[in-house]
Amino acid sequence: MTTLRDLPPPGRLAPRWLRPDRLAPQAPPVDPPASSRRQPNRLRPEFLAAPALLALLLLAWQGYVSLSGVSAFILPPPGAVLTALLRLLAAAATWRHVWLTALQTGTGFLAATLLAIGTGFAVGRRPWLERTLSPFIVTSQLVPKVALIPLFVVWFGYGPAPKLLVVTVMAFFPVFTSTVLGLRSIEPGHADVMTCLNASAWQRLARLELPSAAPYILSGMEVGIVLAIIGCVVAQMLASNAGLGYLLIAKMNAYETDSLFAVLLLLAAFGCCFHLAVRALRRLLVPWHGSAE
Repeated sequence: MTTLRDLPPPGRLAPRWLRPDRLAPQAPPVDPPASSRRQPNRLRPEFLAAPALLALLLLAWQGYVSLSGVSAFILPPPGAVLTALLRLLAAAATWRHVWLTALQTGTGFLAATLLAIGTGFAVGRRPWLERTLSPFIVTSQLVPKVALIPLFVVWFGYGPAPKLLVVTVMAFFPVFTSTVLGLRSIEPGHADVMTCLNASAWQRLARLELPSAAPYILSGMEVGIVLAIIGCVVAQMLASNAGLGYLLIAKMNAYETDSLFAVLLLLAAFGCCFHLAVRALRRLLVPWHGSAE
């Protein structure tokens, strides 16, 4: 029986004089239309539209503060927020809060991703296991995750364990469902070919299942990293004395509204960095897929 190891490498399936490109007459090359040609020197529209929209929002913000006479305690002007942000960035304690939040988010998200992929492959391969576990998994997702934080604090105290558990629980479900969906997307014909070639379980996993499910898994990771950051910040707000969530509550209790806005901007930049890292991972792992563009 022919196996994957017996197949010659691509490009050597037949002699050169028997290949279709040698037997059929070659058509003259056709230049692509001008509309489809890449123009590397031309700026993309979003590079101009995004800064223009940001500038418009800042002008509207400043105009509303100046014309309405609203108190700076309620809505500080953009200049005051920028000054508070620079003051935060200059403080060494701020970077310790950033590092702790990044560590807890990254660790919990990594644990959730590995657990979700492993569970997703186990469930996706065995329909009876999916029918058994799906009601429990879906029911667990209906419970608000924030409501679990006091219970985790009672069980594990105020250390890093409750934050890691909240991050893991919140990031698990999107990656899990995407993994199962990716396995279901495998073409039956491709699976039949692997069976006919007597592929082992490892070969089926490495050459068919992982490449087919990878785009779906990465899509779930893009959603999961957002939920992971939300879970980490909320957990730090409720049960921590460090981290960006704690810093947010500290500025609120100190009635420093400009610094409160500055921490929110810092959180937005923090989340963008994690999201861009997952998107970069997509370009690295599945550059052939349309979602990587």
